[in-house]
Amino acid sequence: MKNLNISVCSIKAKETYEWLLYKHYAKRIPSISYAFGLYIDKNLNGVCTIGKPASSSLCIGLCGEENSKYVFELNRLCVNDELPKNSLSFFVSKVLKKLPSLILVSYADKAQNHNGYIYQATNWLYTGYTKERTDIGSEDGSHSRHYDKSLDYKEYRKFRSSKHRYIYFTGTKRQRKKWLSSLNYEIYKYPKGENLRYDASYKPVIQRTLF
Repeated sequence: MKNLNISVCSIKAKETYEWLLYKHYAKRIPSISYAFGLYIDKNLNGVCTIGKPASSSLCIGLCGEENSKYVFELNRLCVNDELPKNSLSFFVSKVLKKLPSLILVSYADKAQNHNGYIYQATNWLYTGYTKERTDIGSEDGSHSRHYDKSLDYKEYRKFRSSKHRYIYFTGTKRQRKKWLSSLNYEIYKYPKGENLRYDASYKPVIQRTLF
């Protein structure tokens, strides 16, 4: 790692689109308020996006309504295969340091055999897992925040798999302590198990930076 020119910097949301649509298993653009790129020898080798969760009840439920505006989701983390050892944890830790004071939530999809080891490596809090459910979807798979309110989507039902839920507080030590005391979820031991990777072999067009 120390012999490589490796860095993390803010990027434009549109610079993540190819990665998220063709390389990430979800194949969908989420809400993006912050976007970051992992550069190795000035080539973009990964992206991370943070946005506002779709669920207002989640934002209120984490640490109370008074803190709901600070709740954001680390909703995509996508990198090239065969990166140098510890590149992913380096990427996430640098992203966390570049953010303002936020209450972050992120998920590891049990249906994809993900346990969230990257969140464990970067000291997130594990608060259990969500329940499997189905909810109203759309024919094209778009998120409910993008639905045309004049149309009826009830005939489309989407299965939502159970996901491990992780929480992280950024900001000052005092702020983090305050939010921790307001957290409405129990904290559990980290889950363990075999972690399977999805097919992320798609190679985005090489993007370079001038810094």
